[in-house]
Amino acid sequence: NTGDPMDDNGHGTHVAGIIGAVGNNGLGSVGVAWRVQLMACRFMDSTGNGSISDAIQCIDYARQKGAKVINASWGGPSSSTFLRSAIDKARQAGIIFVTAAGNDSQDNDATANYPSNYDLNNIVAVAATTRADALADYSNFGATTVDLAAPGSVIYSTWNSSDSAYTYLSGTSMATPHVTGAFALLRARYPSESYRQLIDRLLAATDPI
Repeated sequence: NTGDPMDDNGHGTHVAGIIGAVGNNGLGSVGVAWRVQLMACRFMDSTGNGSISDAIQCIDYARQKGAKVINASWGGPSSSTFLRSAIDKARQAGIIFVTAAGNDSQDNDATANYPSNYDLNNIVAVAATTRADALADYSNFGATTVDLAAPGSVIYSTWNSSDSAYTYLSGTSMATPHVTGAFALLRARYPSESYRQLIDRLLAATDPI
């Protein structure tokens, strides 16, 4: 409730850079959507832990402030009807909810991961690939519960220790913002299309591997 989203963990800064770090400026890394507007909503502490109730508050805040796409590079085994309801309210507002499939090398069809496993059609669940275009060994997967995969291994992006800091991280958390950035570009290119039209457009352009 402070309005201060400053990152004391680093994970959020890395994700934000993948979405929208400015390119063609001779600095560090480059994001997918250079001119995106980023809304930082922080609910995790310095160790990367946070509560579902605070996650819900972030989703509600983003919806109320006009977000078009939400990047959720977090998750776990715990399901919550209240969290699902918050994402459903985002769906009703036309918001695309892009979320990580998880890093447990598991089949999400058999062992659920949340929020990626909720049965809402504004959720896009993202697995991670390597530079060889193969599924990363740590990445969750699922024929019906994971929508696509994106680069997630050894990704170079912005870091929180200084304004000139960058680092490499791996995970479905890094794959997710690649997809979020793509949706930001699609929102800009096709502003009149619905959230579902944009999701279908992106999924239709993926390569089956």
